[in-house]
Amino acid sequence: MDIIIILLALFFLMFVAYRGFSVILFAPIAALFAVLLTDPGHVLPFFSGVFMEKMVGFIKLYFPVFLLGAIFGKVIEMSGFAKSITRAVIKLIGPSRAMLAIVLVGAILTYGGVSLFVVAFALYPFASELFKMADIPKRLIPGTIALGAFTFTMDAFPGTPQIQNIIPTTFFKTDTWAAPWLGLIGGLFVLGVGMTYLEWRRRKAARAGEGYGTGHINEPDQIPDENLPNAFIAILPLLLVGIFNKVFTSMIPKYYGTVFDFSKIGMKDVPPVEIPKLAAVWAVEGALVIGIVTVLIFAFKQVKNNFNAGINVSIGGALLATLNTASEYGFGGVIAALPGFASVNKGMADTIQDPLVNEAVTTTALAGITGSASGGLSIALATMGDKYVEQADKLGIDPEVLHRVASMASGGMDTLPHNGAVITLLAVTGLTHKQSYLDIFAMTVIKTIAVFFVIGLYYLFGIV
Repeated sequence: MDIIIILLALFFLMFVAYRGFSVILFAPIAALFAVLLTDPGHVLPFFSGVFMEKMVGFIKLYFPVFLLGAIFGKVIEMSGFAKSITRAVIKLIGPSRAMLAIVLVGAILTYGGVSLFVVAFALYPFASELFKMADIPKRLIPGTIALGAFTFTMDAFPGTPQIQNIIPTTFFKTDTWAAPWLGLIGGLFVLGVGMTYLEWRRRKAARAGEGYGTGHINEPDQIPDENLPNAFIAILPLLLVGIFNKVFTSMIPKYYGTVFDFSKIGMKDVPPVEIPKLAAVWAVEGALVIGIVTVLIFAFKQVKNNFNAGINVSIGGALLATLNTASEYGFGGVIAALPGFASVNKGMADTIQDPLVNEAVTTTALAGITGSASGGLSIALATMGDKYVEQADKLGIDPEVLHRVASMASGGMDTLPHNGAVITLLAVTGLTHKQSYLDIFAMTVIKTIAVFFVIGLYYLFGIV
C-alpha cells in the first residue's frame, strides 16, 4: 500500500504537469496527498518541515543562477548576438543542420560546466532564430536542447563537471574521468541515436508541410539584419562564460579554503559556510556576470532602448522557472521520506542480483520517482553504494564501471513530465507538455537504453 501511495502521487503530478497545470500549486498537493494517505497526522509537519525546507533550500541555492541565466539569455537576444551567431552557423553548415548546431552548442556549454538550467535560457534565442530560418517546427526545440544539454555531456562523457558525474566519486573513490571509453562510447551512442530521431521528426514535419508556425508565446524580439554585430564578437560572451566558469571553479576553493567562519569577523550568530558545496554555484554566477557585462560593453546601444522591459521579462521568467523547479524538489523530498520509497528501494535491491543492472535500475527508478537525477543518484548510492562495491569486488568489476553506470543511469528516467529541468525548458520556450514532451521523452528512452548498452559492452568486451 505504501508503494501504491507513492505511485498515485507520482502519476497524479505527471498527469497535471502534462495537462499544463502549474506544478507550483500541484507539487505540494501531490506530495501532501501521499502523506495524507500514509498518516493524516503528519501532513502539516511534512509540509513545513520537509516540503518547504527542501523548496526554500533550493531557491536559496539556485535562484541567483536562474536569474543571471535568464538575464544573460535576454541580453544575448536583445543585442542581436543570437541572430548574428545564427546567421554565421547557417552560412557555415547550412539550414538543414540547424538541429545539430543547437545540440553541439548545448553540449559545449554543458561540458564546459555551465548549469543545465542556464543552458536552457542561453540556447533558446539561438534555437528560435535557427529554427525560423530553417522553417523547422518550434515544438521540436525542447527535444533538441534536451539532447544537447541533458544527456551525453551531462553524465556520459568522461570529465564532465556536472554534478551527476561528481556524486559517484565520493562513493567509489573514483574521479570524473572514470571509465573513459565506456563513457565516450555511451555518449556517442546517445548523440547518434538522438540526432537520428530528431532528423526523422524534422523530415516528417517537412513532408506534412509544417513549418516554424505562428502565434507562439515567449518569442525572442526581432532584430533588423543591418544592426547585427560581428559573429566573432557575438560568440565571445558564450566563450567567456565557459572559460571563467572553469577558472572560478578552480580559484574559489583556493581563495576561501574549505570553510568560511563568520565568527572570525565578529559575527558569532551566523553559521559557517562550507565552500565545497557552493563553489560550483558561485563559479557559474560569476561567469554569467562576466558574460552579461561583456554583452553590455559591446552592444549597449542595441540593448539600452528596451533594457528595462527586457530585464523585467527575464526576471519574471527566472522566478517562474525557479519556483517550478523548487516545487518539484520539495515534492521529491517528501516522497523520499515516505516508507513506500524505502520499500521500492529495498525491493529493487533484493530482486536484481547483478550489481551493474541493479545499480542502473535502482538509480534510474529513484531519479524518476523524485524527478531529479542528482536526488535519485544520491539516494541510490547512499543506500546501496557499499553493497555495490562489495559485490563488484567479488566479481572483479572495476569501480570506475560502477561510477559510469550510476552516473548515466541517473540521467535516464529523471526527465519524466514532473522533472524540474523539463518544466523549466518548456516554460522558457513557451511550449507545453502536449506540444513538445514526446521528443523529450524520446531522449529519456534513448538515454535509459544507453545505460544497458554500456553494461553490455563491458560484459562482452571488458571495455573500461
